[in-house]
Amino acid sequence: MASPERVNLDAVIFGGGAAGLWSLDLLTRAGLRVLLLESTALGAGQTIAAQGIIHGGVKYTLDGVFSDSAKAIAAMPSLWRECLGQSRMPYLGRTTLRADWCALWRTSDVRSQLGMIGARAALQVRPVKLERKDRPEPLIECPGEVYRLDEPVIDPATLLADLAERHGARILRYDPNAGIEFVTTSGTVTAIHLAHSGGGSNLDLRPAAVVLTAGEGNGQLRQRVGLAASTMQLRPLHMVLVRGDLPVLNGHCTDGAKTRVTITSAVDGSGRAVWQVGGQIAEDGVAMEQRVLVEHARSELAAVLPRLPDAIEWSTYRVNRAEAALGGGKRPSDVFCEREGNVITAWPTKLALVPRLADRIAALVACPTGTPEWRPNVPPDWPRPVVALPPWEKDVEWIRDR
Repeated sequence: MASPERVNLDAVIFGGGAAGLWSLDLLTRAGLRVLLLESTALGAGQTIAAQGIIHGGVKYTLDGVFSDSAKAIAAMPSLWRECLGQSRMPYLGRTTLRADWCALWRTSDVRSQLGMIGARAALQVRPVKLERKDRPEPLIECPGEVYRLDEPVIDPATLLADLAERHGARILRYDPNAGIEFVTTSGTVTAIHLAHSGGGSNLDLRPAAVVLTAGEGNGQLRQRVGLAASTMQLRPLHMVLVRGDLPVLNGHCTDGAKTRVTITSAVDGSGRAVWQVGGQIAEDGVAMEQRVLVEHARSELAAVLPRLPDAIEWSTYRVNRAEAALGGGKRPSDVFCEREGNVITAWPTKLALVPRLADRIAALVACPTGTPEWRPNVPPDWPRPVVALPPWEKDVEWIRDR
């Protein structure tokens, strides 16, 4: 790599999802000299595929226990609301709030009724029973009780754009196969060489800390800097998409200690309503091909909703949840953030926990040596990543109801 521009940094962040961008904002406001590197598009992978619910912990108390997961996430809805309302940094005034709350309803199973009570008295966000007139339109005829759950639902794409917009000069795209070289000494990354894909000046980054927030990509990045990839586990999902003349619905149907389905509403680029359907359907769907999962989803939605509209279309998409490995495939109850040498590996576990993770990362990064006004010495024509397309805007197969 010839004639590189040397850039001294307090931290370089890998991964342009919600965790990386939120951390970039926090560290920049703290006065650090920081760059964020993304190999594809902002949010590609987990963030753009997320349903956007800022959980408050109710789904983790369906077995009646105030679990560690519930404790970690309990304060997140109020924190996010402050950011959305621009009374707390980072200000998220351009992030679309799809819904201010979620519905919570149950099947007729007795276990489900017990789960609805759960350990809600210990939570900041507690289910409040809705009168029939106040229910979402799809649940007006639901035979059981329906609750309001004050968990906001955001649009991940606008969140990514909102966080990235204010720090565009600090966000770079790189080629993970031929455009990057790590220099390590005694377990420390001393330099990162980046090649300009357009043939311009290359970059010689000298970071005091390297922060890995690339989700599934953390495994490969750890190997490239000489660390074991075994600290990561993947839990796959096979999500369902429904498109057509659909009413707005955001919420969870519970069945015992499980979330049978989670539905969130969006609008595609042509103005059509889209439901993202997760929960147990997405867990069970991992072992199913698309058409089998669509048939299963038809059956499940017919069981948990009074009725479905006619002439709708179905599709599916797969996504891996990357997180810290606990053994036995158990899900972490909180964020993971660990420093080895000058490399910090981080996973938020849930979108709602991203602010908590950013605080942990900031605590592990060295004290700032720059100022908030610092601007990186990067060629102006350096490639920049764009926000990834949501799953329903990609080239996926749609199956139309007969």
